[in-house]
Amino acid sequence: GSTMQVRFNTSKTSRWETSSQHCPINWVVLDSDWEAEFCRVAESHPRVRAYVKNHGLGFEVPYRYGSETRKYLPDFIVRVDDGHGPDDLLNLVVEIKGYRGQDALEKKLTMDTYWVPGVNHLGTYGRWAFAEFTEVYQIEAEFNKLIDGCWLHESAAVADLQAAMTWSAAHAASDTDVEDTLRRLGHGE
Repeated sequence: GSTMQVRFNTSKTSRWETSSQHCPINWVVLDSDWEAEFCRVAESHPRVRAYVKNHGLGFEVPYRYGSETRKYLPDFIVRVDDGHGPDDLLNLVVEIKGYRGQDALEKKLTMDTYWVPGVNHLGTYGRWAFAEFTEVYQIEAEFNKLIDGCWLHESAAVADLQAAMTWSAAHAASDTDVEDTLRRLGHGE
């Protein structure tokens, strides 16, 4: 990776040197040690194709806090192979958050309720999802559960359900089959 095309200044000294296999930028400017842990987790997960810290990139999401309009700058964007193929990677917006004040709740609500559904409905910027990690010692387990559990198997679950429905329609049970099965299970008279 290289920062040659990225132009911003920072006074922050805490950084993570990224793997060129996972990040197009060679340094992540860290806001906390928790973010360093997330970089380690993202780089070690086999389904992560790329990630970047949203620092100086201009990616921001407007949200309301009371009567005030604010801008939310998510921490990371992660490109994940969730089983849809290399041309349809999932763009996962990640927030690393320790203390969750009311403004953090509003940001998450905006992402879950408006931004992610809106950008996915638009369909011109790929598929998007949002994840927030609030416990440093659980980041790896929660990230693995999220990637390996939910999204990865979504298409397989839909295919299994369709196959089961097709089989069921082709092998419709008669009333006597149902009664016999219930009797064997101890539910019939």
